[in-house]
Amino acid sequence: MATSRRTFLAAASGAPALRALQGSPGDRIRIGLIGAGERGLALFSEVRRSGENAAIVAVCDVWRVNREAMAARIQAAFGAAPKQTTRYQELLAMKEVDAVLIATPDVGHPWILIDAVAAGKDVYVEKPFAISLDGATKAYAAVKRSKQVVQVGTNRRSEPGLIGAAAAVRSGTLGKITRVDMEVHFQEPRWARDYSMIKAEDVDWEAFCLGGRIQRPFDARLFRRWQLFRETTNGIPGLWMCHYIDEVPWFLGMPYPTSAVALGGVYLWKDGRQTSDVFQAMLEYHETLVTFAMSLTNAAGWRDLWFGTRGTLDARALKITGEGSRAPDRIVDPTQIETKPVESHMANFLRCARSRQTPRASVEAGFSHAVACCMAASSLETGRRISFDAAKLEIR
Repeated sequence: MATSRRTFLAAASGAPALRALQGSPGDRIRIGLIGAGERGLALFSEVRRSGENAAIVAVCDVWRVNREAMAARIQAAFGAAPKQTTRYQELLAMKEVDAVLIATPDVGHPWILIDAVAAGKDVYVEKPFAISLDGATKAYAAVKRSKQVVQVGTNRRSEPGLIGAAAAVRSGTLGKITRVDMEVHFQEPRWARDYSMIKAEDVDWEAFCLGGRIQRPFDARLFRRWQLFRETTNGIPGLWMCHYIDEVPWFLGMPYPTSAVALGGVYLWKDGRQTSDVFQAMLEYHETLVTFAMSLTNAAGWRDLWFGTRGTLDARALKITGEGSRAPDRIVDPTQIETKPVESHMANFLRCARSRQTPRASVEAGFSHAVACCMAASSLETGRRISFDAAKLEIR
C-alpha cells in the first residue's frame, strides 16, 4: 500500500505515525499475541469484540498444543493463518506486527514489555505490571524512554461503575478518606489444572525459562500451575491484590504507599505450593490506611469499602451512604453511583494506538500497583515493615 500523505507528514516531523485511517485491510492494526493460555484466549476474544479495525497476525506460545489451537481460532476469526513461534523475540522482529498483547505467566511481563517497546511495538500487558521492583522500575523506565502506547491489563479501570466511583471520591463527596477495606474470598481450586498431558517435547522449556530467570529442569507441574511457585509469581499480591490496590492511586491520586506490612501463609491447601492461601496486607498512603485481605479457604465473596468523614462508599454495590459518619455535613440521602457506557479496555488500547493518546491504565498506573504489591510481598517474605522512597524509587 502506498504511503499516505498523513503518515508521510508524521514521519517527516518525527511524530509517531497515526493509524487513524479506517476501512481498508491495509489500515488494520496488526497484532502479535504472546501467550495463548486462558488470558491469551480472553484477549483474543476482546480484540474480536472491540469494534476496531484490528487483526491478530502472529501468535507465540512455548506449548505447541496451545499455540496451534490458538492459531486455528485466529485463522477462523480473521481469515488468515497467523505466523507461529515459541520465541517472543522472533515475533517482536516481525515487521508486519504493529502491537503485541502480553499474556504470559506473571514473571515474563516486564521483561517482554521492555523488549517490545524497544522493538517499536505498542503493548497491552496483562497485570501485574511486574512481580519484583527491579522488573517494575526497568520496565517503567523503558516505556518512558519510548514513544510506544502501553495499556496495563488492570481492566477494572474500564468498568463504568468504578469510573463513576472514582469520580465521586475525587469530587470530595465522601469528605476525607481515612480507611479503605478490600477483601476477596473464594474456595474452589482454580489453579489445579491438569498437567498429565504435558510432554517435554511439546514445550520450548528454554523459552519458558526466559533466559535463565527460571532455573530448574522441565517441570510439568510448574508449567501448568505456575501460580503456586515463587519463580513465576509473587502470589496473591500479583495475582489478585493488584486489581484492587490499583483503585487507590486512581481514586485518591496517591501513587505509592509510604509503608506496608503483611502476614499470611498456607493454612489449608497443603499441595506443595510456595504461595499463600490466606493473606492480609495493610498499606499506608499518607493519611489513608488501606487493608487488602484474601483467602482461598472460604467463599464469602468480595468487599470494597471506602470510609470517609461524610459517609461510606460501597464500591461493590456502587452505593454511597452517610453510614458511619456524624459529621455536620454527612450524606443524608443514599445515592447510587452513576454509570455510563464506556468502550472496553481493549478497544481503549486499540483506539489509543491509533491516536497516540494515553490509555486508561497507563504505565504510571501499572508501576503504582506494582510498587504496592511488591512492598506487600516483600513484607510477607521478610516479616518486616516495608517503606518506599518515592524520590529514589526504592523499597526499604
